[in-house]
Amino acid sequence: MPSPALHVHRLGLVPYDEAWALQKDTARRRISGELAHDTLLLVQHPPVVTLGRSTKPGHLLASAESLEARGIQVRDVERGGDVTIHEPGQLVAYPIVDLKQHKQDLHWHLRQLEEAVIRALATVGLAAERVAGLTGVWIGDAPGLDGGHREPVSRKPVSRKPVSRKPVSRKLASIGVHARDWVTWHGVALNVCNDLATFDHTVPCGIDGVTMTTVARECTRRGLPIPSFATVETAVAQAFAEVFSLTVVEHAATV
Repeated sequence: MPSPALHVHRLGLVPYDEAWALQKDTARRRISGELAHDTLLLVQHPPVVTLGRSTKPGHLLASAESLEARGIQVRDVERGGDVTIHEPGQLVAYPIVDLKQHKQDLHWHLRQLEEAVIRALATVGLAAERVAGLTGVWIGDAPGLDGGHREPVSRKPVSRKPVSRKPVSRKLASIGVHARDWVTWHGVALNVCNDLATFDHTVPCGIDGVTMTTVARECTRRGLPIPSFATVETAVAQAFAEVFSLTVVEHAATV
């Protein structure tokens, strides 16, 4: 018996508002039954800051007006989580999944998204991981690799205690979702080869002192070949299908 399908659409660089509207329309059709299959939208966005339902005052370090003047959009969105950044070179994966066909548990869904990213990164030689209590995907220093430890940035007075030399975990992927009638949208933002410049204007994910990183940077640190963006896209699509026990069906760039 073949596995149900995951219809994958690689849409390229898409303005955030356009992709947001597409997600909501796709979710509406999945909820109504008009759309009979789960869908994965793979996109990149021009620079944009999105503010989730848990965003705290002070996590946006510049005014929305000043960011818009720099060409960085700011959007309040319905997903969970705090501040998230999108910019070209980052792979954004939006799974529109009917959890009634899988498991009606949003915490389970978040762990499945993490697992998909961890599996995808393993295919390019990166051993990514979870960090207890923090949603997302992280990477520490490989054994024998000098982590270039830096003290976390903090708004508190600097401690003069000795700095721990334990491996540093850097964040590769941010995750935030929304669901209605157990159908999900929003999803995963995986830093592939973006320059991370937009992150300077926020406290990413609301975690003070977090160090963001990319697949390209971590491969360079380890002397690994840097995979193409398309290679990472393919690995992510396949890993998403695996963790949800689905089979990838590739589509043209329309839904």
